[in-house]
Amino acid sequence: MALIAPLTAAAQAPSAVEVYGVVDAGVVAERGCQGDCTRTRLDSGVSTGSRLGVRGREDLGNGTAAVYTLEAGVLGDTGRSDQNGRLFGRQAFVGLDSPLGLVTLGRQYNLVYEALTDVADPFHGGMAGSAANLVGYTTKRYDNTIKYKSPRSRSGLLGSVIYSFGESPYNNKVNRAYGATLGYEKGPVNLTLTHQRKENLLDATGTTPPVDQSASNSLVAANVDFGRFVGYAAYGHSKGDGSMQWDESNPYGAVAQRDFSTNSRDVLVGVAVPMGATTFLASYIHKDDRGLADRDANQLAVGASYAFSKRTNVYASFAKIQNRNGAGYTVGNATSRGSGDRAINVGLKHSF
Repeated sequence: MALIAPLTAAAQAPSAVEVYGVVDAGVVAERGCQGDCTRTRLDSGVSTGSRLGVRGREDLGNGTAAVYTLEAGVLGDTGRSDQNGRLFGRQAFVGLDSPLGLVTLGRQYNLVYEALTDVADPFHGGMAGSAANLVGYTTKRYDNTIKYKSPRSRSGLLGSVIYSFGESPYNNKVNRAYGATLGYEKGPVNLTLTHQRKENLLDATGTTPPVDQSASNSLVAANVDFGRFVGYAAYGHSKGDGSMQWDESNPYGAVAQRDFSTNSRDVLVGVAVPMGATTFLASYIHKDDRGLADRDANQLAVGASYAFSKRTNVYASFAKIQNRNGAGYTVGNATSRGSGDRAINVGLKHSF
């Protein structure tokens, strides 16, 4: 009994569990639509995706902890699930956090998307000014993924690697993905260099000839806090038939590419200016299409948010895309890809 009691106590050691979420809704007015569209509507997740999640952490001793996250996307305007009806479509992973770094397994954000939204984009992937309207990153999340993040060193250096299993019965290359990030974050400077490759050799039966629609994305992202304002910048190179955002209704994103570009260079510059409870935002993006059609595009965006508290804020933004030579890029937001070449957003976000 003396041996059993300590083991039982250890097995029943409490873990820290947190229920959290975001409810975000706004009015979206679009113009310049390609085909039919609802010109003015109420959208969910305009500045950031609405969600309900649970995450936890259990101390295992020696500086090591077990961690997990289950996060469901919610469409606040209708109450339905986001991410095409997945229960935990935003994130679902378990892992170990130790002095040697963090290892997680499950459905997770890919590294290029994290660098774009967290480091390079003053709109952080939301509102009409979202950098994801033009900058290529394939898809936001990978299934069946192992991710490693190093602890931050005293010098400010940190790194990440990611590998997503394709899990095809015919070829282990089909739908697999991998990438790496090297970053520097110290004081006012945040700099990230990241590259990823997404394999997508279509071979639905195991007998038909494969079709290479793989993608590679490289991105240099940075922001610098100058005190009175924060400056943002990025340079990206996207190459391959699947190098732009994919339609997540297709499990592999293979044939539903929205904005066709097989070789492009993307440049972003932006700024965030805090003035009391209000933060003003602006960005400019140029997409240089290197294909024969030369379908370039430019996006100019401005916005502002006002914080009532740490958890609640209102926001407004406007963005305009100038498409050239038949390019068809649209102004979206954190949840919707949009239907027009210009849009105005006004909304409210609350976090809990």
